[in-house]
Amino acid sequence: MPFFYDAATSLQDPALRLASMINLATPYAVRVVVSLGVPEQLAAGVHEADALAAAVGADPDTLTRLLRYLVHREVFTEEPRGHFGLTEVSRLLLDRSPGGMGRWLDLESIGGRMDLAFAGLLHSVRTGEVAYPVVHGRSFWEDLDIEAHRRFIDELMLVQSAMTSPQVAELYDWSAVTDVVDVGGGSGGLLAELLGRHPHLRGVLVDLPSAPAVAKQLFADRGLTDRTQIVTGSFFEELPAGHDVYTISRAITDWPDSEATQVLGQMAKAAGEKGRVLIIEVLPTDPQVPYSTSFDLEMLVTVGGRERTLEDFNAIAAAAGLAPTRVIRGQQALVLLEYACASC
Repeated sequence: MPFFYDAATSLQDPALRLASMINLATPYAVRVVVSLGVPEQLAAGVHEADALAAAVGADPDTLTRLLRYLVHREVFTEEPRGHFGLTEVSRLLLDRSPGGMGRWLDLESIGGRMDLAFAGLLHSVRTGEVAYPVVHGRSFWEDLDIEAHRRFIDELMLVQSAMTSPQVAELYDWSAVTDVVDVGGGSGGLLAELLGRHPHLRGVLVDLPSAPAVAKQLFADRGLTDRTQIVTGSFFEELPAGHDVYTISRAITDWPDSEATQVLGQMAKAAGEKGRVLIIEVLPTDPQVPYSTSFDLEMLVTVGGRERTLEDFNAIAAAAGLAPTRVIRGQQALVLLEYACASC
């Protein structure tokens, strides 16, 4: 029996509130119109239902039904009948830039595939295992071998880095540091920011062979090539040793405790007695209430990772032979967790 509810009263009635929570039609409907390119066609002046269907390659009757469903959720307008238009909500879907809603919600993008991994949440909860390969037939990391998916993640990492890296460059005392190794540095955004702000620094970026091409171009564009080195390899294996600071930014969360401990163990070994390990994370649990967002579940189903508190990070660091030395807090829940060798 389908649920029918009035949005105005749904917050007061538990049954109606539950109905609004479990309805999958809206999130799928929005993703389908994004994947078809409907917002772009509307913005270009194609408003009539049949013409719109022809432009996006859809069945006219089915597309009209889909759009009318979203009209009632204020995603689109219909006036006159059979002529659709954008609202303030759907205009947000026009943003196909890195990090934009339109790009992420496209079901054919890696962002869309990550969202669809929630279809395997039951498997993850029953087994504790990642759901992404169960849903898609290949792991998230294997999907990054596809150029378009890798480009999406590279560009997204640069957007995220632009929000956090300036704080890292400012909050940490880099004056006594000569060189820094960015482990799993991906697109190079953090290292470029550090070297750009602190001309005395030299940097090494370590990542898989498929990742550093964007970083190499970024370093060249910013005139940093002569102060940077790119080393291809896995952070589960031996890292370049003997450097001052080893950073890992927003990557430990991607892994379960056992793998995260392995990564930190390699960093601890490379840092040795004199070096420092610096974990950089944005923690939804701090200062927010733990698990108030979907982030922890997203990590679970996509890559098998997890959201962690400061105590959780200290625990896996201790298992890797590291002892906490400093906690530096930035804005918007950014934390810099500094560790040193515990037994040196």
